Amino acid sequence: MLGLGAAALTLGLPSGRSSAQSAPLPQPAGRAILTVSGRIGVTNDGDSARFDRPMLEELGMASFSTTTPWYDGKVTFEGVPMTRLLQRLGAQGETVQAIALNDYSTEIPISDFARHGVLLALKRDGSYLTVRDKGPLFIVYPYDSDPALKSPRYYGRSAWQVARLVVH
Repeated sequence: MLGLGAAALTLGLPSGRSSAQSAPLPQPAGRAILTVSGRIGVTNDGDSARFDRPMLEELGMASFSTTTPWYDGKVTFEGVPMTRLLQRLGAQGETVQAIALNDYSTEIPISDFARHGVLLALKRDGSYLTVRDKGPLFIVYPYDSDPALKSPRYYGRSAWQVARLVVH
């Protein structure tokens, strides 16, 4: 799977963080599309971390193709593995609350991220997600990789138009 094992994020990162984890987070050069707060150790705006699109892409992108209940046929999502984002921020928690532009909110166990390779998608089929098309950020699971993921439980954790994450 991608990134850290689930236990590393659930129990907190070891005290000897790598230089990438403890390096200061730059300020967004453009419009911020994501704010992360809560139990994080790396910030750039008070007790929060704000990201523009290039900052997220610089964390490293991954992709997978899957079917979803929201699109016809198989689609390819590209984005930042959630494990990588949380690792960069020195996150220590058990859940992430994802909050959408319309204030929809869902709680996601951090253990899901490594277990299932969950992405914070920025692109669908090579094009950036727009607000009109569930963007600018969409938390997606590789639903075709495990029949259990094709259920209301995981579809409900798949927040679109994500604007904020809170680590608990």
